[in-house]
Parts: sequence; structure tokens; C-alpha cells
Amino acid sequence: MKKKGESRLFKMFGMLLALLLTPVVFAVSGFAAADPYPVKPIRLIIPFPPGGSNDIVGRLIAAKLSESLGKQIVIDNRGGAGGVIGSEMAAKSAPDGYTLLIASAAYGFNPALYKLPFDPVKSFVPIAKLGSGPNSLTVHPSVPANTVKELIALMKAKPGQMICGSAGVGSFQHMGTELFKMMAGVDFKIVQFKGGGPAMIDQLGGHSQFSFGSLIQTLPHVQSGKFRILATGGLKRSAALPNVPTISEAGVPGYEATNWWGILAPAGTPAPIAEKLSQEIKTVLGSAEVKALFQKEGADVDYLGPAEFGPFIEKEITKWGKVVKEANIKVE
Repeated sequence: MKKKGESRLFKMFGMLLALLLTPVVFAVSGFAAADPYPVKPIRLIIPFPPGGSNDIVGRLIAAKLSESLGKQIVIDNRGGAGGVIGSEMAAKSAPDGYTLLIASAAYGFNPALYKLPFDPVKSFVPIAKLGSGPNSLTVHPSVPANTVKELIALMKAKPGQMICGSAGVGSFQHMGTELFKMMAGVDFKIVQFKGGGPAMIDQLGGHSQFSFGSLIQTLPHVQSGKFRILATGGLKRSAALPNVPTISEAGVPGYEATNWWGILAPAGTPAPIAEKLSQEIKTVLGSAEVKALFQKEGADVDYLGPAEFGPFIEKEITKWGKVVKEANIKVE
């Protein structure tokens, strides 16, 4: 039979042990509660209208990532101001992993073009770079030019008269267009639209005679015969169109305009969530099916993780800032 003092001692020891174990229990249960991410649908903001390259890549990745994560990725197109409106919305969203942003080369142009309502580096956490692809020089079938040199000859015969559609001031399409103007020494009229989709519609109708849209968005129209492609804007020929020359090969030596796409999350997004998303995306991009889908669209898978993608974005901002300044491009 235990003595009264001994019983009291065991009781006190039991209480102390319970107090010591309580934080461990809460920590384990807290980890278990946080572990199942995601537990609800995730919103992917695409800061451009439907139909453009950002939209095409965003929907492709959303579909595959939904399967991988087991939760739906909901597309939210928020076009306007060269992608600034949608980007601002993403930057000001809760940093809980349930709002993501698809960024592209335009994200690197915007700091030189706009007074941004967010910091392009500090307002986001880089998740992953998805891929890259060149622009393409396509003409409406009514244009009497089958090569880049023939198109340049038409432009020089009618300076300022030919019409080129663009996805908006400061877009990747616009930058590639202005670069061509400068390097080819030609003049033509640029008509700006609110995204690559509307620009393509205008060209399909024959109102715009040509454009420098991303190959990923123009390729279906090339394959259907609605556009005629003269060249692509990468440093090497596209695997999707190996018989089509680059713009550099075809008459404008040194020309290069390549788009890229990646995923960002609002600053403050927990590191474990950002890492999980990045690894899931890496797995998705590593599948033969997704690589084939990218190539079918005229682009290539080009994964970079958070540690590499962040510095890449900063270099893009510096690089294109110089182009904007030299070309004196201004948002009206």
C-alpha cells in the first residue's frame, strides 16, 4: 500500500508529464492538419484574356496539376494593362497557397513601362518556371509575301502603311514587333489589342496583315492554313516546325525574341507549400505527355525551381528594361 506522500508525488509527476507532452501533441496534430494541402480548389490568375500564350500554357498546366494534386485549379482571366491588373490582384491575395499567378516575359517588361502597384521581386514567391517558346512572324494569306525578305520589301515599298496586330503596349508580342522594326529598318503601323487572343482574331479577319505572336498561339492557325508563317524568333529553329527558318536566318541577322512562362505565389506563402507546388510542377513537366504537348504547341518545357527562377526573373527585368529605354517605348 502506497504512502500518502508517495501517492501525492506520483500524482504531481503525472501532471508534469502531461504538461510536457501537450506541446508535442499539438505540434503533431498541427502538422497533420497542415500536411494535406491542398484541401480546396486553387485559383490560377492569368493576367491576360483567353486565347493568348499565357492562357494556353496556364490551362495546360492547370489541367495536369489538378490531376497531380487531387484538387481543381480554377482559371481566372484578369486581363488589362499588360498583365499588371491581374498581377496586382495576385500580389494582394492571401498568401495561403490558394492563389497563384502565371507570369511570362511581359512580367519582365512591366517595371520599365508602368508605375507598378506592387514590387515585382518582393511581392511574390517564385514557384517554378514552366517553359519557353519563340515568337513567330505570320501573315494573313492575302499578303503577297512568302519570305521575310519579301515582306520587308513590301514594308519598304509602302512605309507606314502595312498593319501589324499586337497584344498590347509592353506585351511580349509588342516587344518582338518593335525589335523587328529597329533591326530591319522598316516602318509599319502597330495596332494594339488587349491580349494575344483579340490580336489573333483581328488577323484572322484580315484586318491586321501580319503579327509577331507567340508560336504557341499562332501554330494552330498556321496548321489550319489561316495564317502563313514566314519565320520563328528563336535562336534555333522550332522542333515543331523544323523546315521554317528563324527570323535571324531569313533576313534580320541577330534577331531573337523568346517568351517564357512561370508560376508565382503571393509573398508570405509558407515555404513548405511553395516547395510542394514546385515539386508537383516539376513532376508534371517531366512527363513525356506534357513535353509532347508543349512541343505540339511550339514551345519547350524549361523547368527552374524557386532558387533559380527568382534570379532569372531579376535578370529579365534588367534586360528588357534596357530595351524599353533604347526603343523609347511608353504606355499611353
